[in-house]
Amino acid sequence: MRGRYYISVLDLGKEETLEVLEIARHYKIERKAGKRKSDILKGKIWAILFEKPSLRTRVTFEVAVRELGGETFYLSPNDVGLGKREPVKDVARNLERWIDGVFARVFDHKVFQEFRDYAPNLSVINALSDLEHPCQALADFQTMIEITGDLGFHLAFIGDGNNVANSLMLMSALLGSDFTIACPEGYEPPKEIVEKALEMAKRTGSQINIVRDPKSAVSRADFIYTDVWASMGQETEAEIRRKAFQGYQVNEELLKFAPEHAKVMHCLPAHRGEEITDEVIESERSLVFVQAENRLHTIKALLSFLSQ
Repeated sequence: MRGRYYISVLDLGKEETLEVLEIARHYKIERKAGKRKSDILKGKIWAILFEKPSLRTRVTFEVAVRELGGETFYLSPNDVGLGKREPVKDVARNLERWIDGVFARVFDHKVFQEFRDYAPNLSVINALSDLEHPCQALADFQTMIEITGDLGFHLAFIGDGNNVANSLMLMSALLGSDFTIACPEGYEPPKEIVEKALEMAKRTGSQINIVRDPKSAVSRADFIYTDVWASMGQETEAEIRRKAFQGYQVNEELLKFAPEHAKVMHCLPAHRGEEITDEVIESERSLVFVQAENRLHTIKALLSFLSQ
């Protein structure tokens, strides 16, 4: 496993990603049948290195490693102080000498490049950065495939072109699913993400669109996705963003413009009453807790795949 990286959706190709999702499907079946333990990671030690708080990401990773026979330990921001207490490159080179992998949640995506440059024999998984959230995208695609049985669906993202939207756009383009994001002007995904997605879409047949009107975005959607308007680290922009995203709430009124079968998704935590209403998140259309459950299965699958 040493030296394996998953810091971007694009660190795995299409067939590799589909293999991970198939492994996740099997893990979910086995867990429901009461089979949880294996020894795939026996003798392996992973650090959980988080600069941001977490519920789903931290718990599912710890459970995943333990169910695969490995061990974990947690490093808080106060323990390490990436780039503050000591340089990222020093942290990376120390950890490389002691453990097998790092599951990191960071503010700046560039941290991962430093790990790649200075600790090439250390496995690193992106648990969230300002640019991408690839593990969330894996869980989301497992969730959507469970509903449709294939990849021929249309995912509409309503809101900010943030890390989650970036990874969902890239994975849609990679696997050949259609993706539309409705966002205000100035809140689109980064240009480099869009360009990568459009280039892949030419090969896979995916349709990638950026629109302003949420109603048009959901008009042919199989899945309607939203996330908080101000992510962690953007708290000072919260009021500005709240004004900018008026009209982008996923609510019952918006769902009237979507097909009756369309399901609603959110990566959580949700600001109920802002980007999504309590009514919708608690409705029969909501998949949010299925997504959360599938975080465990896809992380187990990713770890198993990377250990091959």
